[in-house]
Amino acid sequence: QVQLVESGGGSVQAGGSLRLSCRASGYTGSYYMAWFRQAPGKEREGVASISTGGAATYYGDSVKGRFTISRANAKNTLYLQMNSLKPEDTAMYYCAAGLGSSWWRIRSLDYNYWGQGTQVTVSS
Repeated sequence: QVQLVESGGGSVQAGGSLRLSCRASGYTGSYYMAWFRQAPGKEREGVASISTGGAATYYGDSVKGRFTISRANAKNTLYLQMNSLKPEDTAMYYCAAGLGSSWWRIRSLDYNYWGQGTQVTVSS
C-alpha cells in the first residue's frame, strides 16, 4: 500500500512560481507517477507524468513549457515545478502513482494511488 501526501500549494500572483512536492510512505521507484488537477466544476485533468526512473516525462498541452515534473526515488518524493503561473492554473493538485501501461497518457484510470491534494490559487 502506498500513501501519498502533497505539499507546497498556496496563493501566488500571475507570473509567479510554486514547487509542489509529493511524499510517499513506501518505495515508489517501481511506479509511474503523475500530477493531476481539478478546478471547481471541471473534470480532473492530467498535468504531467514521469517514468519510473525519471528519464521520460509527458505534459498536458496547457502546461507544456511552464511546468516540470521530476522525482527523487531515494527520497520517495515527486515534484512539480510550476513557473509562469496563470489564473487558469488555479485548482486542487493531486499526485498519483500507478502501474498502468498507458501511464504516459496521463489518465486517471492508469493510476491506483492518490494523495489528498494541495490547493493552488493564482490571482491576476
